[in-house]
Amino acid sequence: MMPPPWFISILTMILSLAPKSMSANDENASSCSARIHCGDIQDIGYPFWGLDRPESCGYPGFRLNCNDDNPEITIMSATYRVVHINTSSQLLQVARMDYTESICPTYLLNSSFNSTPFAYNRESTLDIWLFYGCQPLTDVQNNSTSTQGISSQFECTINETNIIGYYLTRNVSETSFDTVIRNTLGSCNYSVSIQVMSSEVPSLEEIGNSDILEEALSLGFELRWSANDSMCKSCEDSGGQCGHDLITAEFTCYCSDGSYPRDCRLTPQAGEKKDVGLRVGLGIAGAVIAGILIGIGILCFKRRQPAAGVKNKYLPTPPSSAGSSTTSTTHLSQTIPSYPTSNYDIEKESTYFGTHVFSYQELEEATDNFNPAKQLGEGGFGTVYYGMLNDRREVAVKRLYKTNFKRVDQYMNEIEIFPRIRHPNLVTLYGCTSKRSTELLLVYEYIPNGTVADHLYGKLSNSGFLTWPIRLSIAVETANALAHLHASDIIHRDVKTANILLDNSFKVKVADFGLSRLFPNGVTHVSTAPQGTPGYVDPEYFQCYQLSEKSDVYSYGVVLFELISAKPAVDTSRHRDDINLANMGMNRIRNHALHELVDPSLRFENDYATKKMVTAMAELASRCLQQERNLRPSMEQVLQTLIGIQGEQIGLQKAEKENVRCRRQEIS
Repeated sequence: MMPPPWFISILTMILSLAPKSMSANDENASSCSARIHCGDIQDIGYPFWGLDRPESCGYPGFRLNCNDDNPEITIMSATYRVVHINTSSQLLQVARMDYTESICPTYLLNSSFNSTPFAYNRESTLDIWLFYGCQPLTDVQNNSTSTQGISSQFECTINETNIIGYYLTRNVSETSFDTVIRNTLGSCNYSVSIQVMSSEVPSLEEIGNSDILEEALSLGFELRWSANDSMCKSCEDSGGQCGHDLITAEFTCYCSDGSYPRDCRLTPQAGEKKDVGLRVGLGIAGAVIAGILIGIGILCFKRRQPAAGVKNKYLPTPPSSAGSSTTSTTHLSQTIPSYPTSNYDIEKESTYFGTHVFSYQELEEATDNFNPAKQLGEGGFGTVYYGMLNDRREVAVKRLYKTNFKRVDQYMNEIEIFPRIRHPNLVTLYGCTSKRSTELLLVYEYIPNGTVADHLYGKLSNSGFLTWPIRLSIAVETANALAHLHASDIIHRDVKTANILLDNSFKVKVADFGLSRLFPNGVTHVSTAPQGTPGYVDPEYFQCYQLSEKSDVYSYGVVLFELISAKPAVDTSRHRDDINLANMGMNRIRNHALHELVDPSLRFENDYATKKMVTAMAELASRCLQQERNLRPSMEQVLQTLIGIQGEQIGLQKAEKENVRCRRQEIS
């Protein structure tokens, strides 16, 4: 029997695609050979990326920008000027951009490198303390060489207020540090810790004026980094280019004939030729062709069988959620194909609807038999555990409750949705177990820095890391992720700060798609029973059972109020009118009492720039929380508004620096 024409067309298409897939590795190796050139920083490669080097050629947190031949790097939402890079010693010399032109910046923030690939190089870096808003002290003012390490005073203008400042070098013992400040400076309004090169401290102590201080701050300080540097050396020694897999978050060595976990050399036990890309491509093509041939054979066989008496055996489709509306426009289970149970075992397959399949035993071993000590969290559908796969990938394994009758729906929902979406601000699904496994398990990338809820009012709320710039960045990145979902016809349906994860660089990863819905094209809403978390659920959705993209917008408005206030969405310890944060925030705005809502650590009343941006975000939140969904903006409109607020922040900082510079010139 001759193959039909459609089979010949498919075979031709598969064979034509093979060379393209094999050329991808050459493109990766070529793009990663590019080097960064900006000002005095020349010929820089891994772990840095940016400019002509794509993200896959570097390491997270090492992006370099070039601003008028001035190389810059952003760490923990603070921007630093790059003074020098020593790749052989893994040393990065940086200077605070906010102290480049003035020692009186708009934002008095301590540098922080916790949970980042960077750490202070204590062999060359020392701390000094700057104090602002102090009382003028004659003994300090007239004595530039204080035995207590306090320099002569300097003048600052912060928020249009002239204040007196001092700096203290850390030659004072830790036990007497507080005593020196209290006895010598008395009370000061602000203080900030700044790092300088230890070689500059003698001049600071001997001369002790603001010019020497500015010069020391402009030279910056040194950071050590750790970014799989030993693996990179092995890769480069083998003729490869170092990189970072954006899907698996693992180190990758790009070679001319493939990508490898460490280097381009063959391992002695492998004994294989380095034509992995070719063999994989041909293997996939062969498997597809074999599958098509088998299908043709089965079709021909069935045509020869009598139509009567044929019994089909199929996998059961996921059960419908109890109580869900039968008038729902679509149901996810309708999109799930079935397979003959007699001759199909999914655990022997590598993927399931495009999602990798893990064996139950592998995940049981990865989580130490689901050790309670490795539990990361617990939700309505299951418990999440930390795990380490055999390939050393860190993962979060969601173990769905056996007693929850909706667990199969949630399991299939995430498998159906995740292959459709790829976005840097959405968590990655690595795989799942078989639907006939001992338990239903979902495997995600592990995001190590907790949730936004943890940092705002949970177990990490005392860390002090969520400064206003970071909160604004979280708002922008979350809106970006949700706008991407909506553009992909997906409604998240459970937007909340507990589902917004943060990586070590405080970048957002939106998670938990168990309640999400694929939204049919060309409709304004679907009818379904309300689901979600109290305090975040769209009231129109709750009352009318009509789910739309604007339901996510409402929940996101609550998230904005949480970022502003550092208060949970629901708190029964608050006054009855304020138990629901959405109501509390709207009431404060209507009564022109926004200051009562804002987190005190944001210095809302003392910083004009912050006050302006917080007010703009609160106004946006109130638009998102309108009772009628038609009055709410789309997520794309929300995103553009936030980008505008973020741009205004940068503009205000630059304008303030320019004003300070002009005042200094007038004084001099």
